Amino acid sequence: MSTIDIEDSLGITFCERLPLAFTHGKGSQVWDEAGKAYLDFTSGWGVTCLGHSHPVVVAAIAAQAARLMQSPNAGFTYSPERAALLQQLQQVLPANLTNAFFCNSGAEANDAALKLARKITGKHKVVSTQGSFHGRSFNTLSVSRGPDNSSRYLPQLPDISFVPHGDTPALAAVIDDETASVIVEPIQGEGGVRIPPAAWLAEVQSLCRLHGALLIVDEIQTGFCRTGKFFAVEHSPVLIEPDFMTMAKGIAAGFPFAAFAVSAGVNARIQKDDHGGTYCGNPLGCALSKTVISYLLEHNIAGSVQLSGSYLSQAVLDLQAAFPHLIREVRGLGLLCAIEFHEPALARQLTLRCAEAGLLVVPTRNGIIRLLPDLLVSRTDMETALTILRTVLQEAAV
Repeated sequence: MSTIDIEDSLGITFCERLPLAFTHGKGSQVWDEAGKAYLDFTSGWGVTCLGHSHPVVVAAIAAQAARLMQSPNAGFTYSPERAALLQQLQQVLPANLTNAFFCNSGAEANDAALKLARKITGKHKVVSTQGSFHGRSFNTLSVSRGPDNSSRYLPQLPDISFVPHGDTPALAAVIDDETASVIVEPIQGEGGVRIPPAAWLAEVQSLCRLHGALLIVDEIQTGFCRTGKFFAVEHSPVLIEPDFMTMAKGIAAGFPFAAFAVSAGVNARIQKDDHGGTYCGNPLGCALSKTVISYLLEHNIAGSVQLSGSYLSQAVLDLQAAFPHLIREVRGLGLLCAIEFHEPALARQLTLRCAEAGLLVVPTRNGIIRLLPDLLVSRTDMETALTILRTVLQEAAV
């Protein structure tokens, strides 16, 4: 039986997969079992920020795995790798975020932030945004996309409100003194790379302060230089000081790892036994994350992403101008880009056609494909990817 047959018969599949099985990768390229090469403009959904099998990533994993992968008694003991990563994070986090905790996934980080916000404030209401995505755990599902999504699994919860992303008046209408937290993505990722007005995050922050609600900023997809800043909150013209910031994906360049950071005020109100986890800052994940952050800083990857992101943005705008009857809108910042089509079904069709031509893109609901190349993607690889996109669009236009 083939890899695909085995997975289809023995695994549990929750999505429609591409009929491809990949064996290895290098940089922006991956190879399938037949030896065919593809350009990966998905980065494993924004995870492989340094590309596939980057030497510093491989070396960091090998060195730490040879020393210690999991601490005895897990979180009940201290770790030099965890301590070093905590110090490293202080170089890049917003200055008001003084303490951090490590976990396995963005969903876990958001779940913990929501739970702790309710406990700390003693309040129960949470406000999220329509089209958002914060995870698939029981808690994070309740604040993702909108009531039509969460009601598939949960009773309709009266203490969860959804407002349009970027809509300050709508938020002002629902937030009140019983609101525990507001959770937002600076730029919606799964929602289709929705970029709010520049002043919006500051307005959300002001409303949270007015009502004593805690601000949770989800930087899981936008963090670690993806948008041309280390974190997307840095694009705000007004200083943003979240109570919680959640992080994952690019934090460890492909290794399952995540974190949430909190302000000094929040940290002072966290008590022993409020949270925990078996893999809470395991030495392997911490050592790798520290290596990744060091690389991003030492090579000014945020600066290079601004340049490559400008090239990508202009190129997709050129595609829209060439195919206005197919492309409704393009949106993006840095190396986080979306192409939205007039006909939603076209996104899936073009995803398959791109794959056949050797380019992997991310299909997103509502007729959108996203381009998330690794942060080190070369100009040559971007030109090749855009040539493939133009070709498949020309074929679709016939």
